[in-house]
Amino acid sequence: MAATQRRSPLLVTVSTGLVLLWVVVASFPFLWTLWGSFKVQADFFSLADWRNALYGTFTNIQTGSNFTGQGYSGAWVQEEFWRAALNTFIVVFCVVVISLTFGTLGGYALARSGFRYTFWLLMIALVFRAMPHITLVSGYLLPFFQWNVWGHLPTAIIVLVAINQPFTLWMLHSFFLNIPKDLDESAMVDGCTRFQAFRHVIVPVMWPGVITTGLFSFLLAYNDFAVTAMLLSQQNQTMIPKIASFLGSTQVEGNVMFAVAAVVSATAPLFVLILFFQRQIVSGLTAGAGKG
Repeated sequence: MAATQRRSPLLVTVSTGLVLLWVVVASFPFLWTLWGSFKVQADFFSLADWRNALYGTFTNIQTGSNFTGQGYSGAWVQEEFWRAALNTFIVVFCVVVISLTFGTLGGYALARSGFRYTFWLLMIALVFRAMPHITLVSGYLLPFFQWNVWGHLPTAIIVLVAINQPFTLWMLHSFFLNIPKDLDESAMVDGCTRFQAFRHVIVPVMWPGVITTGLFSFLLAYNDFAVTAMLLSQQNQTMIPKIASFLGSTQVEGNVMFAVAAVVSATAPLFVLILFFQRQIVSGLTAGAGKG
């Protein structure tokens, strides 16, 4: 019995090698970009010899060192990338808080509702979520200009919440379905109102689901380009459209190394977030996989 359960050394070696290969392939683009962000453009985008990006040949000639922080200082100080980071924090925080507030209340109401219209509401929400973001925003551009609300952060926040809300409802509705109704009924028998039972009994049980849904809401608002690029003025840009502006255009020359440094700056928090919440994410996805 023990011999049959023992894994063969060959299988362990192959599986370990495949995992290591996957880690290298998956992490290489970010590590290469991180390395190149401390070089000058002539090295990182060298056509003559790609090894210049490794050794920093032109970086040494131009700065006197094999590494330089000119990309970061230029992006964060010269081009004020910190403003875009602050705008991103405001947008993401508001979108996550508003989406989770309405999503938990709406998901709980739909999960506990016995009416047939619940299914059709969820179907309508799913259709709305499946539509391309650009089609939802373009029709409102003219009213936004007429009402003088284009270019401001609250406008982008409202639109992102509207886009994200159907997904939040679906996710949290699925989590609530996995929580027995007996918990609600027992709490109300003990004297709680419906809202008190929801707040003190149901929400603490489904925190993994709330964290998982909040993370996906965070990623939608953090990584969005189409909505924020169309609805925000240049001074109110979030990080992703700001990075695109560093690349320049056919009329205006950009600075690619500013964009490379900004990409690293915008990507690093995502790694930290995923590592910090990985257990809650896995447990939340597992808990919500039973019904939906």
